[in-house]
Amino acid sequence: MADTTKIAVIGVGGWGKNHARVLKDLGCLAAICDLDAARAKEIAGKHGAQAYSSIDEMLSKERLDGCLVCTPTKTHAAIAKKMMEHNINTFVEKPMSFSSKECEEMMQMAEKKKVVLTSGYVERFNPAVSDARKLIEGGMYGDPMMIEFHRENRMPLHIKDVGVIYDTSVHDIDAAMFLFGSRPNVVFARAGKRFHAFEDFATIMLGFDGHKVAIIASNWLTPKKVRTFSAVCTDGIITGDFLTQEIRIDHAEATITPRRQFQEPLTLELQNFVAAIEGKAKIVVTAADATNVTRVAEAAILSSNTGSPVYLDLK
Repeated sequence: MADTTKIAVIGVGGWGKNHARVLKDLGCLAAICDLDAARAKEIAGKHGAQAYSSIDEMLSKERLDGCLVCTPTKTHAAIAKKMMEHNINTFVEKPMSFSSKECEEMMQMAEKKKVVLTSGYVERFNPAVSDARKLIEGGMYGDPMMIEFHRENRMPLHIKDVGVIYDTSVHDIDAAMFLFGSRPNVVFARAGKRFHAFEDFATIMLGFDGHKVAIIASNWLTPKKVRTFSAVCTDGIITGDFLTQEIRIDHAEATITPRRQFQEPLTLELQNFVAAIEGKAKIVVTAADATNVTRVAEAAILSSNTGSPVYLDLK
């Protein structure tokens, strides 16, 4: 990666500190900005970057090529728009916003300013998902008809402003669209809250053309961390584990478990962002992709509240 590419991380309370570590390894970390000045100083000092507690001060003192917005979801749109207004390529942690209207406004600004806008759907870069996509595209095990996702563990302590659908299910909503290579036209969901202010368990069913279906089960109730998917194809089943990155293929003749080297999806994701800024690659997760995930999540919450399916016409 080019040393001249300078990227700032805004918000290092939770996941942002991991972004800072990876950008340092890529030689691109220029600045850390966090409302908590002591926190900003601590993370910046660890990685040899400049520390700021004000975005305006950072913008007045740094010449940035890109920024990562890792703040609470409700602040994403305002911060992202401010950065793009200054012609800065912007990566927004998922979900890009919990309002599709805000997502559309961000997309319009990115187009107007001709900057990269992407969102942190990191599972696209998980080797288990990319391998499954290649197998499905290759058609060796027939057509994918049903994909089931399970994503379970106790609630992360830093999540304060969204429920399990916007924090957790969105990863699998994106992965379902990526693996099927299409967008759902109907959403049906049931969700509830047991221990938290927002929903802490949800099951979402996405209907695609050709009677294809994705079932997404997410919760913040179970003590053991589970992150798995299973794609039922007409001639075999492809099972994957997001945590171990292992996939298994079961078909009529045999069970195959391909071996591969473990890769950190976050590193692959940020390499793609930097390469896109430098004009060396296309962005993998487009702003339109991220907007469609938010539209599906909005529909899932509406469906859960009304008890009815929600029909979509996604662009």
